[in-house]
Amino acid sequence: MLNLNPRYTSTRIDELPAALQPFAAQSFTLARLYAGRGITAPDELETSLSGLLPAEALHGVTEAVRLLDVAIDERQRILIVGDFDCDGATSTALMMRALTKMGAVVDFLVPDRFKYGYGLTPEIVELGIETFQPDVIVTVDNGISSHEGVARAQADGITVIITDHHLTTKETPPAEAVVNPNQLGCDFASKALVGVGVAFYVLGRLAKLRREAGKSTVQVSQYLDLVALGTIADVGVLDKNNRILVHHGLSAIRQGRCCMGILALLEQAGRDPKQLHAQDFGFVLGPRINAAGRMDNMRIGIECLLTEDWSTAQRLAQELEQLNRTRRRVEGEMRTQADSIVQALASEANSDESVSGDSDNNASNDDTITQAVSTSKASNSGARSIILYQDDWHQGVIGIVAGRLKESHYLPSIVFAPADTEQTDEDSAIKGSARSIAGVHIRDAIEQVAERYPDLISHFGGHAMAAGLTLKRRNFEAFVTAFNEVMAQMDDEVFAEQKFTDGPLQASDFSLWFAEHLADASIWGHGFAPPIFDGVFEVLSFKILKDKHLKLSLRYPDVQYPIEAICFNFDNEAWDYRAKQVHLLFQLDINEWNGKQSLQLMVKDLAVVEQG
Repeated sequence: MLNLNPRYTSTRIDELPAALQPFAAQSFTLARLYAGRGITAPDELETSLSGLLPAEALHGVTEAVRLLDVAIDERQRILIVGDFDCDGATSTALMMRALTKMGAVVDFLVPDRFKYGYGLTPEIVELGIETFQPDVIVTVDNGISSHEGVARAQADGITVIITDHHLTTKETPPAEAVVNPNQLGCDFASKALVGVGVAFYVLGRLAKLRREAGKSTVQVSQYLDLVALGTIADVGVLDKNNRILVHHGLSAIRQGRCCMGILALLEQAGRDPKQLHAQDFGFVLGPRINAAGRMDNMRIGIECLLTEDWSTAQRLAQELEQLNRTRRRVEGEMRTQADSIVQALASEANSDESVSGDSDNNASNDDTITQAVSTSKASNSGARSIILYQDDWHQGVIGIVAGRLKESHYLPSIVFAPADTEQTDEDSAIKGSARSIAGVHIRDAIEQVAERYPDLISHFGGHAMAAGLTLKRRNFEAFVTAFNEVMAQMDDEVFAEQKFTDGPLQASDFSLWFAEHLADASIWGHGFAPPIFDGVFEVLSFKILKDKHLKLSLRYPDVQYPIEAICFNFDNEAWDYRAKQVHLLFQLDINEWNGKQSLQLMVKDLAVVEQG
């Protein structure tokens, strides 16, 4: 049997919170799902925009709005400085669309990650001055650590407004206004807003101020398609506030009330807007927007979200599609190389262990790996982290590769690439992208390294689950050692992956109706986990498809028809051909084939219970 942790253990309606028992009368399974995610009252599932937290609670928003109001009225030149990911792109597009409608003189600038790096750097400020001569700079999705950039702008008399959501434990930059729910001293009840959510709040408050004063304004809620896309693509925690924002953005897209760029991107992906789900922001739209910043320049992605011309939207969406295909190819090559390095390190660690007899000796011999993998450097701390670098890796894809390593090995993973592939000597900068597991706050772990060894890391920033950092190539091994020192202080249990289940389904739940109802019952995602169930099934038949996918036909008690299931990328050598009963961890899915829909289980884990 699989070793699973139940999210909620009640088996009777009267064991549920009293406020959820009316839900249980309609669907006990759904009520149990809500209870397992901490919902104790129906109003926590509210989706009305009136349920959003008030903007006034955001520290700094009043001053930011006052400055923007004056800038619009006095025709000051406003420059939006964004970030080169999907959150930054949607934030920039949102600011451009709303401020333009309010009558602002506004343009945008997004740093090229390969030239300028992240944030409001002095170099970006100088480029902005040279190109746009701004009176006001507004950052979106960045700026909370940009002390030098703020100083450079203010030296030229430029007003700086920072809107960001990234974590910081440092003093806030002395900009004229700073809006960030995660800045020190901000009591905003939700810390889960992403960059585009913060921009939405600032613009919404500005629009209200101008409306009350009888000035040109705009209904900012018409841009919730952008807010929803950026929130899911940036893996924002889906607390109530974010679920409301995403719900309305998703509804707008399904009804065709969205920017043409999103419709064009869905056309490229062969997806029907009417059938869109929240997860599609992260798996369908997000990667195509992100491909611009990863492989070229995010300006393409932002222009796609800004254009009002359908043919232009289609052309830009096609460009993004091609960039995304290039990204997939580069990512695939890097993943193959990374997997080879990790396997070599694991083999070496096992070999060293057997020779020395020291079960704690999991460190790798870096020189051996350097010779074996050409110009690469690597370290694998065994049970605590995966940290890799190679001279010819592409910095635009390192975050994705780190995420794949984290998923497949369940370890905090950091992948580095040269800041400039033509500069790979020991004093050259290398950039790392980190992805983490539950229980390891990756940004804080990197900060601990920076505090212990102030000369190791040049720059860093991020969240609990993802972070970025820059260091000199010659400091790679020292960073690995220092990071592993931090990991060594953590409990072993943190590194043992826990698999959760929402328990068994009732026989009546194995239906197309319930699968459709479940998909639309909430905005599911990070922090409000998509439903996942388990159960023991009888195996009626099976097929191995393309040597890597396991397709099953199953029987479940009191279900009168066979249930189809698929397990993608299954190790067919691990399949027991005599399996008579299996214990599955699965999600409900709807399979569409030749215009017909059928229920399908997406198998996430499997154990043979009984052999025939």
